[in-house]
Amino acid sequence: MKLSNSTQALEYGMSVPPTVAGSLNSLHSKTYHSEVPKSILESTDEIILGVDEAGRGPVMGPMVYGISYCTRQYEKDVICKYGFDDSKKLTDPVRQKLFAMIYGGEIDGVGYATTSITACDISSGMFRFPPEKNYNLNEQAHDVTIALIDDVLKSGVKVGHVYVDTVGPPISYQKKLESIFPQCKFTVAKKADSIYPIVSVASVVAKVTRDIILSQCKKTEDEILGSGYPGDSKTVQWLRNEMKPLMGWSPYMVRFSWQTCATMLANSKSTIEIEWEEDAMTKKKMQWAPEQKNRPITLDSWYQ
Repeated sequence: MKLSNSTQALEYGMSVPPTVAGSLNSLHSKTYHSEVPKSILESTDEIILGVDEAGRGPVMGPMVYGISYCTRQYEKDVICKYGFDDSKKLTDPVRQKLFAMIYGGEIDGVGYATTSITACDISSGMFRFPPEKNYNLNEQAHDVTIALIDDVLKSGVKVGHVYVDTVGPPISYQKKLESIFPQCKFTVAKKADSIYPIVSVASVVAKVTRDIILSQCKKTEDEILGSGYPGDSKTVQWLRNEMKPLMGWSPYMVRFSWQTCATMLANSKSTIEIEWEEDAMTKKKMQWAPEQKNRPITLDSWYQ
């Protein structure tokens, strides 16, 4: 199932944001950078940058990293007046309105960027073989954050201070970022999206982008996906309804590396058991007789 290009799922009359457009129908992660506001390039004031994510925990949809940057004075004079906050504390209409004001140009002194890490790429990284090459979610998050900051610096923006909503222990993460970008000062903190307005802007950018991408996954306007979190009964019901015997779910949509998926597939009586070649070799179970029935399927035997 690919994502729909239709904008029927968009609410409140909102057009497709530029952070979303490039990610539709993409199996792999995409990055979008806005133009750097001229006021930032010409300013002698300190440039500050905020980093936050949306969708770290869900079994469904992308994890989106958002950054935003502006002058410290612009944050004080403009950003603080619009009511930006941790995006989870804002309603959908408020979040969408605020982001529309940014990419629409009403709030014109802010630059922003996103990377949408697709469900497919998240799972592929976490399922790398052999296991010691596993690319876990923290590593993926760190690398995306570093790349986004690096892109902004390479565009000519002289960022002075970066505020990051933490992924993992804040002290070690801050030291890692400071070693990579010694020209910048870093503050890595829990709840940064509620403390620092520039991180709140990044939070809104990431959250709205993820929500709209997820809404475009609907096959029909009335389809109920739930929040995408494993604990959401609506999401669990969707997973049960959409599970296919061999392939499970669409890689555009579902993170196969989540335990929720593994458990659901293992407990289902209708799924086809597969013995992967690597596991079969490790367990020395490659001596299946051709006439055996109900034996586990390897990729070779499936295609034969």
